[in-house]
Amino acid sequence: MKQADDKDMLRLSKQLCFALYSTSHAFTRAYKPLLAPLDLTYPQYLVMLVLWEEDDVTVKEIGARLQLDSGTLTPLLKRLDAAGLVTRIRDSGDERQVRVMLTEAGRALRAKAEGIPKRLAEAIGEPIAEIIALRDQLTEIRDRVGAAAG
Repeated sequence: MKQADDKDMLRLSKQLCFALYSTSHAFTRAYKPLLAPLDLTYPQYLVMLVLWEEDDVTVKEIGARLQLDSGTLTPLLKRLDAAGLVTRIRDSGDERQVRVMLTEAGRALRAKAEGIPKRLAEAIGEPIAEIIALRDQLTEIRDRVGAAAG
C-alpha cells in the first residue's frame, strides 16, 4: 500500500508547489485587464505598490521587498522611468546605490489603481476575512520554506 501512496504523491495534481505556481499565473492573467488602463504590467504594478508605500528607496530595497534580483528589476525600472512614472538617480552618499522616486505622474497613478484590490477580491469570490487569512497563511509558508531553503 505504501508504494501506491508514494507513487500517487508524484501526481502533478497532488503537488502544493504546482497549485501555487498555477494560481500565481491565474492571478497574473486576472490582473492584466485591471492594469491595462494604467499601462502597467503586473511586475511594474508590484514596483509601484512598493513606491506608493514608501517613495525614494534604493533599487536594493525594492528588490528585497519584491524578492527580485537587480537583473530582473533594472529593466522594469528603466521602463517605468521611460514612461515618466519614476526617476532613478545615484545616491549622493553612495554612488553604488541607485535611488528610485515617484514622479508626479507616478503619484497620480495611485488614485487610478485604488480600485484594483477590491476588483480582484470580487473575482476571487471569497469573504475578505478568508482572503486575508489565506494571504497570511501563504506568507507564513513562504517565510518557512524560504528559511528552510537557506
